[in-house]
Amino acid sequence: MPFSVNGILAALALLLLLWRAEELAEACSCAPVHPQQAFCNADVVIRAKVVGEREVDSGNDVYGNPIKRIQYDVKQIKMFKGPNQDIEAVFTAPVSAVCGVTLDAAGKKEYLIAGKAEAGGRMHVTLCDYIMLWDSLSATQKKSLSQRYQMGCDCKIVRCPSLPCEISAPEECLWTDLMIEKQVHGRQANHYACVKRADGSCSWYRGVAPPKKEFLDAEDP
Repeated sequence: MPFSVNGILAALALLLLLWRAEELAEACSCAPVHPQQAFCNADVVIRAKVVGEREVDSGNDVYGNPIKRIQYDVKQIKMFKGPNQDIEAVFTAPVSAVCGVTLDAAGKKEYLIAGKAEAGGRMHVTLCDYIMLWDSLSATQKKSLSQRYQMGCDCKIVRCPSLPCEISAPEECLWTDLMIEKQVHGRQANHYACVKRADGSCSWYRGVAPPKKEFLDAEDP
């Protein structure tokens, strides 16, 4: 059966469209992280309300096409980590396929937002950053943002890929939520911090009160 040129071109266009759709679907892929890891990896961590939203131009790509971003205007409530000035705007990509984040801009919800610092009281976030509704955080997580997570930034939280699993160095804490509870927001994520002890090793600590100086009474999950 003979093929027309138009038919061949249409088939190629369809293949290109399907390839592009698959590429976009796979473009944003993030490995799960413990909240403490997200805190330590971020330049900025704030509690804030989103009070405005608009699409803005952010220069051009290498082909001269305009780069669009979503700008969320925020009212900072508290800064847990970051520069010596309030964050006034949070930027993100326009669609989730390229890791853009969607936030409620009505100004009624409070968020914990962790991301990368930009100049002039601005920050950039992606779907791979730690962004949670403030009311969804546990009491331990809220307390840990002020000091405990920072105490453990020299530690390394290692995800357990399969059982049995174990740490390979004393400065590691084994994260088992995904393996045992089959969820990212499990017991260790919600109630534990990996804190460095006096001897240089790291261990999980549970509790709202600050760890004792020598950290000899650490609880293991």
